[in-house]
Amino acid sequence: MGVALTRSAQWTAAGYGSRTLEITPLNEEILTEIIKFVETFIYKYPQEAKFVFVQPLEWKTSLEPSALESGYIVSETTVKSEEVDKNGQPLLFLSVRQIKVRSFGQLSHLLFIAKESKLMEARACIEANRDPVVQILGSDYDAVNDNSTSLNVLGKIADDSECGIKMKVAILLKQLDLHLLNHSLKQISLEICLNPGTIKKDVELLKRFSGKGEQTVLESIEYTSDYEFSNGCRAPPWRQIRGEMCYVFVKPHDVETLCITCSTEGVFLNGGKTEEEGEIDYERKGEIYKDLVTFLKEKSAVFSENMSKQESRLIKEQQKDQTDGAPEKEGAAPTKAVTGSNNTKVEKNQINFEKNQMTKRLQPSLNWRAKVDFKEHRGSLKDSQEEKHGKARSSISHGKTQLLRKSVDKTEEIISESSSESEEDEEPPDHRQEANADLPSEYWQIQKLVKYLKGGNQTATVIALCSMRDFNLAQETCQLAIRDVGGLEILINLLDTDEVKCKIGSLKILKEISHNPQIRRNIVDLGGLPIMVNILDSPHKSLKCLAAETIANVAKFKRARRVVRQHGGITKLVALLDCAQMSTEPVLSSLYETRDVEVARCGALALWSCSKSNTNKEAIRKAGGIPLLAQLLKTSHENMLIPVVGTLQECASEENYRAAIKAEKIIENLVKNLNSENEQLQEHCAMAIYQCAEDEETRDLVRLHGGLKPLASLLNKTDNKERLAAVTGAIWKCSISKENVTKFREYKAIETLVGLLTDQPEEVLVNVVGALSECCQEHENRVIVRKCGGIQPLVNLLVGINQALLVNVTKAVGACAVEPENMMIIDRLDGVRLLWSLLKNPHPDVKASAAWALCPCIENAKDAGEMVRSFVGGLELVVNLLKSENKEVLASVCAAITNIAKDQENLAVITDHGVVPLLSKLANTLLLDMVGSPDEALQEAAAGCISNIRRLALATEKARYN
Repeated sequence: MGVALTRSAQWTAAGYGSRTLEITPLNEEILTEIIKFVETFIYKYPQEAKFVFVQPLEWKTSLEPSALESGYIVSETTVKSEEVDKNGQPLLFLSVRQIKVRSFGQLSHLLFIAKESKLMEARACIEANRDPVVQILGSDYDAVNDNSTSLNVLGKIADDSECGIKMKVAILLKQLDLHLLNHSLKQISLEICLNPGTIKKDVELLKRFSGKGEQTVLESIEYTSDYEFSNGCRAPPWRQIRGEMCYVFVKPHDVETLCITCSTEGVFLNGGKTEEEGEIDYERKGEIYKDLVTFLKEKSAVFSENMSKQESRLIKEQQKDQTDGAPEKEGAAPTKAVTGSNNTKVEKNQINFEKNQMTKRLQPSLNWRAKVDFKEHRGSLKDSQEEKHGKARSSISHGKTQLLRKSVDKTEEIISESSSESEEDEEPPDHRQEANADLPSEYWQIQKLVKYLKGGNQTATVIALCSMRDFNLAQETCQLAIRDVGGLEILINLLDTDEVKCKIGSLKILKEISHNPQIRRNIVDLGGLPIMVNILDSPHKSLKCLAAETIANVAKFKRARRVVRQHGGITKLVALLDCAQMSTEPVLSSLYETRDVEVARCGALALWSCSKSNTNKEAIRKAGGIPLLAQLLKTSHENMLIPVVGTLQECASEENYRAAIKAEKIIENLVKNLNSENEQLQEHCAMAIYQCAEDEETRDLVRLHGGLKPLASLLNKTDNKERLAAVTGAIWKCSISKENVTKFREYKAIETLVGLLTDQPEEVLVNVVGALSECCQEHENRVIVRKCGGIQPLVNLLVGINQALLVNVTKAVGACAVEPENMMIIDRLDGVRLLWSLLKNPHPDVKASAAWALCPCIENAKDAGEMVRSFVGGLELVVNLLKSENKEVLASVCAAITNIAKDQENLAVITDHGVVPLLSKLANTLLLDMVGSPDEALQEAAAGCISNIRRLALATEKARYN
């Protein structure tokens, strides 16, 4: 009942709290249906009729106390029912025209007593109790304010101790609400009788006699909308159900411009255009007049005077229109004035012209156009079959869909896509609801609403869209209910109509349900993305925002991102970022500025999703996205900053972007926003710094703009693991520069990093250990790590399987082993054996890093030779690594062998294995190539290896002669 009264009932335009039900056929039908329900309640449901309302229904009654007799205690001014609740309070109480009723049984009896005035009583009750469901069942059942509907009331009763009778009452109210909604839809489709033709002729006549001349009746008269529906109306469908046909701007000679509503009731002044995208303020501002001429005569003295002067010409125009519909020819002789009763008769006809065709019933309907080009947007195999059979099928079997998508995607990927994307690229299982499944009532009610969308009647469509949004569209049941009955196809087709409000209604639903992975794939299959991309060119900012937000939701997988790019979506989304500068709206209007920000925010959201494709990243750059993102990064709107920084974070993985980010001075603003209170913004700024800080100049910029201190401070906030991973990543990359390490030591960041070596997710540990491995290149920091107890947790991490973590932790342990005191702890914890075992790891980077770490361990061990020999087969393992094709592995193994060979016994074993000739060969081929590498670290390693090989050869030669 709550939704029906909110959505279908027609209320006056007065302020909230004093609004009343309009006297319309639709409202009378709604009240009649409610009366039928209440009247029969006591007979159909005697037990439920005794249920006591949580709060009484209270209103001013027209009944006299004396009208209530049997079953009541009556005095001169008050009436109490003999029926009371468990506390002894009466279930009906009347005092000085104010009546309170607390059960359906008493309501039924009251309507029986009211007889002819029961419609008046029902009206007064509904007007005084705007949400009766809440008063009957309690505040938990507020259907208007919690974005649910009274159809969801069952789910709210689960925890109610009185779940017997109360549940039945709730079910009955839910059924009544659905009945009223369905009845309203039928009534609207039957009773709307619009006659815009007469208004159109009046406007055309007045236009002919308007202009700048002194004898003209008006300066100008124009419709507010150029679009005309097939029924002749120019008002939006949701206003047509109120009888409104069109709105006109009229500029008389002597008063300000008037914005007028023309409806079946008559003509009245409305609130004019609002600042919000020029929407009409539909609220009535004065009396209703029978036609345009009467209204304008009342408002403008000049119009009234000049109308009298032009009377004869107006009559001639009207007569000519009535006979052959042709306009008066230029230069025609003026017609002789008509006088007397004939003149009065003709004038009367003219001012009441719209009454002539009131008997003609016009059905309002939008010109729905199903222009979704399935041939373009679906697989060619599927479409050729559809063309062959002459119809478009809404779905095909899941097996065929998968096979077709895979083949098409594979071909397109080879031709046009080169991406590092890894998330959500597999097709999820298609969950179809079985016909006999135990589904909640919402599923079936949504499917009924979809049927109204299919009907093609504009009014039913608008009401169905509004009603559909009252459901919890975040629930998968509601999402799949729309899809399973063909609602997605209809919603996408609505996007291709010419009616803005219907596009908005459809996009609002698509935006909500497209969070579902299955739904977004269905949207792509049905060709929805190209239509949404086209909507980005719309002059309506609300449409742009909704289309971009929906694209942001849908473009979560590779195929969708490709479709957006291939239909020009990247360029259009980048253009939205420049909306504030391109706006032609008044600069002083904060409302327009706010709308511009929202358009740009939604565009950034969509680009964020699309930027997970390497090809799209390049498309964004070529479309000029980086300067615009840099400009938006200066805003104070956090909701804007998050998608902007998110997009930059994704794109910064590309070298071209990192260069452009430096050029646009973006680092400064990323650092500034690290100090924001918004955790998500902090996370994405840190992640963007992490991506960019591979570059030395960027690392310096972060330090120079004061970014190291907030990064160190954020290390102490460990509750948000996503943010912690981003912050530790940024610290790791910034620590590659020695100047930054000095600052981190000053901010006590190294101690904090050591504290994060336990009880953290792997993505955090990888970064923490990476940062420590860089910091421990300096003596002071190696000492700090030992004193903070960091050696043991580092050694403990050597037993993991995460390759990135193993690479970092071996580097960190190796760096710590440079200090003899640290080495003693590592040896005691069996760290050297763990490093040695990692030489068997299949990943070459892990092998190389482990071999490098062994070098300082061997060099600083008390008895290095004995330690090495203690590992069974250890020397053979190291020698066999010389067969590796990985240059990093070879360089690190050479260094390790050189350190091992310092022990005479080990040197003898190495010599027996013929290692020296093999190393000499490596020095002449691979290692010399490595010396010429552009990678400075690799150059240094190769040069060191050649030096080690030379020393080893000399040692071997010396051992031979001795």
